[in-house]
Amino acid sequence: MEIKSKTAKIFNPYNSVAPLGIIAMEGAKEMGDMINNYLVTWAKQAGEEVDSFLIPNDCPRFASGDGKGLIKSTVRGLDLFIICDMGNYSCKYKIFGNENCMSPDDHFQDLKRLIQAAGGKAHRINVLMPILFGGRQHRRSYRESLDCAYMLQELQSMGVENIITFDAHDPRVMNAVPLMGFDNVIPSYQVLKSIFKNVSDIKLDPNHFMVVSPDEGAMNRNMYYASVLGVDLGMFYKRRDYSKIINGRNPIVAHEYLGNSVEGKDVFIADDIISSGESMLDIGYELKQRKAKRIFAYATYALFTNGLETFDKAYEERIIDGVFGTNLTYRSPELRSREWFNEVDCSKYASYFVAALNHDMSVSDIIDPHEKIKALLASHNF
Repeated sequence: MEIKSKTAKIFNPYNSVAPLGIIAMEGAKEMGDMINNYLVTWAKQAGEEVDSFLIPNDCPRFASGDGKGLIKSTVRGLDLFIICDMGNYSCKYKIFGNENCMSPDDHFQDLKRLIQAAGGKAHRINVLMPILFGGRQHRRSYRESLDCAYMLQELQSMGVENIITFDAHDPRVMNAVPLMGFDNVIPSYQVLKSIFKNVSDIKLDPNHFMVVSPDEGAMNRNMYYASVLGVDLGMFYKRRDYSKIINGRNPIVAHEYLGNSVEGKDVFIADDIISSGESMLDIGYELKQRKAKRIFAYATYALFTNGLETFDKAYEERIIDGVFGTNLTYRSPELRSREWFNEVDCSKYASYFVAALNHDMSVSDIIDPHEKIKALLASHNF
């Protein structure tokens, strides 16, 4: 069945859980607008007269730094979806005359404020949080907080029924809320589609292409790519110095490679986050020493917390031939202007999940990534 007929089917107003409402928080306005445009288009194809599902909102701050959440129209009886970007540091506010960038903690507080502002009037509250708050603090070693697990439990206690996230750092954190809906979405098809779009001469066959996992934690996502493409899989593991702690973690001594030869092959490396990017560049240099042809890195969240200069240099030296990242979190104008950066659009994919949840439908009835990947490869003769 074609996508158009599927979306028309699920947008039957008599099949929805409740009328749809979308709150796009300050840091997620761009993604909110894109999702809203898809949903309005599909609703109109199904014969529903609607101009927008977006609900105006604001989280103003007092000069002292205190804040409040405001929802500027009724949400009574709505199936409410709140879209938030915990990583958008471009959002700023004034405190005692100084301008302060919003941290994930600030975004999470504003999310809770808007849930409170709904006042229990919404039929159901769902949260689309692509990058999980506290997602990198998902397990306990020694005397440490469990930020991500506690965040999920706190949202559940406030009445949130469903969480949609993308490529969670460790999806096992869902065990903290076993009775709450938790969808961890992996945009594999969108990534491969972007590769074909931006690398015209790519050959995704075992003789010319290989997938390499940057560490043991990323094996599952890289194993999926290798399996659907039918290519070899290699892996690096990080040898650490456990006698030291630098910036809260044990420093990496070396990256050790396990796998078949990469000589003369294009190599694809997938991870959930590029933070500073040091590990990804170290792996790039290691692969080039092993005579890899081209290296393409992908991260669902391309953060580049230490700036872009090291990747500029690596691109000039042909260590890294391209970096792919999604539009699920904030990308600075400087990053988006880089020749080596290729954006993976996930707004349509996120829209499918919002539509499916609003109509209580199985997501697999709407989109099957494996089947779409097979069709994509077939269209490019692979």
